[in-house]
Amino acid sequence: MLPPIRLLAVDIDGTLLDTRWQLSAANRAALIAADARDIQIVLVTGRRFTFARPIADQLPFDPLLIVNNGALIKSKAGATFYRQLLSRVIAAGVLREAADYRHRAMVFFDRSGPGEVLVEHIDPDYEPVRGYFTRNREFIQQVEHFEDHLTEDPIQVLFVGQVAPMRQLAAQLENSLLADSISVALAEYPQRDFTILDVLVRGCSKGAALAYWAKKRRLPREEIMAIGDNWNDREMLEFAGLAVVMGNSSEQLRRAGWAVTLSNDENGVAAAIERYILAT
Repeated sequence: MLPPIRLLAVDIDGTLLDTRWQLSAANRAALIAADARDIQIVLVTGRRFTFARPIADQLPFDPLLIVNNGALIKSKAGATFYRQLLSRVIAAGVLREAADYRHRAMVFFDRSGPGEVLVEHIDPDYEPVRGYFTRNREFIQQVEHFEDHLTEDPIQVLFVGQVAPMRQLAAQLENSLLADSISVALAEYPQRDFTILDVLVRGCSKGAALAYWAKKRRLPREEIMAIGDNWNDREMLEFAGLAVVMGNSSEQLRRAGWAVTLSNDENGVAAAIERYILAT
């Protein structure tokens, strides 16, 4: 007999949203039903707050948001409960170490409006991020040199690219002199040959932020359920008492021993909530 779930942590992209980046009626209804049972809903994502907020706004209650792969915990209204920033000195070191990849780099800051995201290059022909630049244009500032604008500690340095070179960059960073100061999180989409690589302060992850919040709320791990689909969800899934992996996850994640639900195009989140929360 599983203990009752009191907190539900759900990844957004590839998990809660379908492949068209839409929140289905079934997933929305399941989250509402779980909230009605006094289960705290936490949206846990690699997205920054202003990019995750529109998803939270589709829910008629106030979910907690763990954003930037665990660097920030915020309320739906934007109040900050937890913040782990990357030293500007380390960020500059990351950019130097990853010099061959900085044309695919972005630097994120905990602020709103223009300058929330800094880029040196915007490639309108690079399809995987074209939509992102279009939807977030008001927050993006193009600069000549990142280092001239590191006037405060950023949240993270992010790189995008094909799977193989991003894995190579991850290995390079994890074996560099910066390794003791950083955490590297990968979100891979092999069917698109696309990877998002986040560089955060050492120890920062979705799982670490979830563990912080659970301790603050005096919630044992056994009463926490997490649903995810990608490598940057791994620490969160390992922390949760009940971990559920999406059917669209990589074969390696699906074979890790966690429960597996339907894919994100089959309302896998709703199916998991029905099975492990609403049916109990």
